[in-house]
Amino acid sequence: MKKILNDPQTYATDALRGLCRAFPQYYHRVDGHDRVIARADGPVKGKVGIVTGGGSGHLPIFTGYVGPGFLDACACGEVFASPSSDEIEAAMNAADGGAGVLALYGNYGGDVMNFDMAAELAGMDTGTVLLADDVASAPLAERAKRRGVAGMVPTFKIAGAAADAGLDLEGVAAVAQRAADGCRTMGVALTSCTVPQAGKPTFSIGESEMEIGMGIHGEPGIERGALATAGEIATRMIGPILEEIATGSSQRATILVNSLGATPVEELLILFDHFADALGGAGIEIVHPLVGRYATSMEMAGASVTVLPLDEELEAYLTRPARCAFWQVG
Repeated sequence: MKKILNDPQTYATDALRGLCRAFPQYYHRVDGHDRVIARADGPVKGKVGIVTGGGSGHLPIFTGYVGPGFLDACACGEVFASPSSDEIEAAMNAADGGAGVLALYGNYGGDVMNFDMAAELAGMDTGTVLLADDVASAPLAERAKRRGVAGMVPTFKIAGAAADAGLDLEGVAAVAQRAADGCRTMGVALTSCTVPQAGKPTFSIGESEMEIGMGIHGEPGIERGALATAGEIATRMIGPILEEIATGSSQRATILVNSLGATPVEELLILFDHFADALGGAGIEIVHPLVGRYATSMEMAGASVTVLPLDEELEAYLTRPARCAFWQVG
C-alpha cells in the first residue's frame, strides 16, 4: 500500500479535519464528533434540514455536498463503513432548524439500520428517502434491493433546492423521492482500490480486464471481460439504463459522467461523447451535464454514468443556486 497518510486508523478523521480547514466557508465539524460535518452557517431556522451519511472514501460524497442549497449536515463512518447512530443523530441535531429533517442516503443495510435508529432517538420530525439507482445490482422488479450510488449527487441538489424554496418536510421528501426514483446508474471498474485499514486491494482484476456493473465497494458486477474501447464500454453501460427510462423527442435529462477516483477527465469526456450519441439517438436532450469526480471509490480506476429524466419542477430545482466546495450552481 502506497498512500499519503499518517495512520490508517485515523485516515477518515484526518481527511475531514483537512476538509474543514481548507473550506471553512462551507464546513465545520460538530462538537464532540470527529466525523460529523455541518454547514458553516447552519442550522437555518424554519428550513427543512437535509442530512446524509455513509462510509468515507467516496469524496465528494458525502461530506463534500454540505453547503447552501445542498445538504445541511453529514455523518461519515470509517472508509466504506456506516456511520454510527450517535453520529447520525448528531448530524440531525446540527441540521434541525425547526421544520423537520430529511435523511437522504444510499440503500445499504448498515446505513438503513443506523439512520432508522437515529431518527427514533432524535425526537424530531424526520423523513427518509433512499437512493437505489444502481441498475446492475438488482433487476427492475426488485428495485428496492438496488444499491445507492452516484444518483445521490443530483438528488442532493434537488432536495436542497426544494428545502430552500420553503417546502415543508412532506413536500421536500416528495420531490427528493421523485428525483431518486428517476435516477439510473451503471458503472465500470478497471482496477481495485485499497482501504487504508486493510492495506491491500479490495479485489483482484486482471491488467487487461474490466468489470461492468461493479459496485463502489467492489461488489460483484454483471460482466467481467477483456478491456474494450470507450465506445464499446459506453454502449454496455448506457444500454441497461435506456431500457428502463422513458425516451422520446420531448424528454430532457441530466447526465453525470463520474470518475471512480483514478480515471482522468479526458477519459470521462471520451465516454460522454458516446453517451451523448446514445441518448440523442433515443430522442433524449441532455441538459445540465456534469463530468468529473463527484462520487468516488478511493483510487479505483473506472467510471459511472447516471441519467435522470427531468420534468419542469425537477429541472428548476436542479438549476437553483447552490454552493459547496465541489459544485457551484448559479
